[in-house]
Amino acid sequence: MMLDIEVMQDDSEIIHYDTIGIPLYIRNSNLSNYPDKCALPHWHEDIEFIRVVKGTMNYRINRKKVLLKENDCLMVNARQMHFGYSFQQQDCNFTCVLFHPELLSGNSIIYQKYLHPVLENSDLEFLHLDSESPFCIELAASLDHISALKNAGTPAYELKVTSILGSIWYRLLQHFELLSAPTSEVDSSELNVQKKMVTYIYHHYSEKVSLSDIAASGNVCRSKCCQIFKHYLQQSPIDFMNHYRLEVSCNLLKIQPCPLLKLHSPVVSCISAITQKCSVRIMAAPPANTGLCITLLTTFYSTFSASRTALIPCNNV
Repeated sequence: MMLDIEVMQDDSEIIHYDTIGIPLYIRNSNLSNYPDKCALPHWHEDIEFIRVVKGTMNYRINRKKVLLKENDCLMVNARQMHFGYSFQQQDCNFTCVLFHPELLSGNSIIYQKYLHPVLENSDLEFLHLDSESPFCIELAASLDHISALKNAGTPAYELKVTSILGSIWYRLLQHFELLSAPTSEVDSSELNVQKKMVTYIYHHYSEKVSLSDIAASGNVCRSKCCQIFKHYLQQSPIDFMNHYRLEVSCNLLKIQPCPLLKLHSPVVSCISAITQKCSVRIMAAPPANTGLCITLLTTFYSTFSASRTALIPCNNV
């Protein structure tokens, strides 16, 4: 689980790969590892594959929502805002494989012919493969193989993984029309604005941030700001910021136990407002009782999701 989001100059997320210098990230995880079973919205230059091992979960890519069932697979194209979250608060076990296109692009002609057109295809935000389709069964087996190689820690396993990913890419090009399509300037512009505003929150969550500040970071009015957040993330800008503040708080307490009063003041104000709504007095919890703090913070996530009104007192934070 992420303590903080690190971004590059273009506001894309920095992925901490499994091996420094090799752009591969392979993980098997559960949604229950994330507060309120919801990952933070993010985007990156990498191609991402998701394979649902057990259970069901929702996945949002830009403005579109997909229900991923057991054994379904999903490919998310580069630079798309996306995140997974629970379906009816159920847990879900899934495998995530990320790789940067440069892993398959040692030859410039191959990159220009078979990779670049896919990455620049504005109509290809993602591919959702149903578990019953023959290609999905094949892809799921390949992703399972990749995960097994990583877990076994076989020497030079990255070479085999690269070979498998190359085969997957070849099969994708054979089965689907993945080449470039005309770009929608309106959708592209709004997505860029959304990314700028989310990045602003990631950088300034510990400060006093207003709705006007968030809107200004995207150079839009407050109404347009709220509209864009609703379209892409299905929540208000303030709700999103408070959700992120609480996740950071949870992770800080897990990594380095400390009194809650030592957290950033806007975070504490947000927690205080929720405790008033929940009639829970977390601020009185002994500093050493980190487990209780984490449990209560996690409870706040659930309350936050069930009732957005819990965060109304924080709107001016």
